[in-house]
Amino acid sequence: MTKTLALPTRPKSTIRARDYVLPAAIALACAGAAYAGADTTFDPALQKFTDFLEGSGGKIITVLSLAGGLIALASGRFALGQVAVPVGVGIGVGTGVPIVTSVVTATI
Repeated sequence: MTKTLALPTRPKSTIRARDYVLPAAIALACAGAAYAGADTTFDPALQKFTDFLEGSGGKIITVLSLAGGLIALASGRFALGQVAVPVGVGIGVGTGVPIVTSVVTATI
């Protein structure tokens, strides 16, 4: 019968801590300052996208979602999602954009 010697091992928590702490410390040392709210780089794109969703684009998305729900209802199987999804999309497109815009503006 042969005996095997057990080698001493370090706890796994020590190894994992080293694997996460070292890259985090390097990233923190190399990070620069971030200024929120002062940058206007994406304002034109945001304005165009917001106008699209609040205008005809939002209406098109809602109508397409409603058409998809009606087609699913016509298949003969009724599910609440076939009605709730188009209603949710319409509410989200109609009122979601101003709500999100006001929340982001208030936070920044």
